[in-house]
Amino acid sequence: MLVRLHPDNPDPRRLKQVLDVLERDGVVVVPTDTVYSFACRLGSTKGLERIARLKGVKPEKAPFSLACADLSQLSVYSKPVTNDVFKLMRRVLPGPYTFILTATTQVPKWFRGNKKTIGIRVPDHGSLQAIVQALGSPLVVSSVHDEDDVVEYTTDPELIAERFGQQVDAVVDGGLGALEGSTVIDCTGRTIDVIREGLGPVDFL
Repeated sequence: MLVRLHPDNPDPRRLKQVLDVLERDGVVVVPTDTVYSFACRLGSTKGLERIARLKGVKPEKAPFSLACADLSQLSVYSKPVTNDVFKLMRRVLPGPYTFILTATTQVPKWFRGNKKTIGIRVPDHGSLQAIVQALGSPLVVSSVHDEDDVVEYTTDPELIAERFGQQVDAVVDGGLGALEGSTVIDCTGRTIDVIREGLGPVDFL
């Protein structure tokens, strides 16, 4: 099912279609401000397992992140950060960044496994923001493609629907995606470290 959800003015009926799928433990493909991602709601173990199978990895090995609506929602799932980290997040979010933070107990253990950290995003994309805000909780997200194998279908939701339409419950068409992933910043140590340079610039660090 291809659901066209305009980033600036999402149609409420189409938005409800996506929410119904997510609330039934479904898996969808959603646009972000970088590449398209598989997604399920945070409380869905079935959805998580399905995404892991789509990625060809065990659930505990899958590169999952949480897509949050805003900084206040983000703070529920990560422990308090230093002033420097908070100022950085407030400066660049929403935006194409993934912050590695120390997870709180609100992040289910089955999701984070033995890790004490969590990757958290606040993507700057209207369609995704509308979904997360209406759902009332973060989405578990993982890029549709491998990081080292950027291919054409990641930019075009119709091509994604052709490829994965039988394996996911819906593909949200929010326009063409980018060809580059998010910039990953680790904030769990004494210093702020860039783990991967992506679409988000790092020259201000």
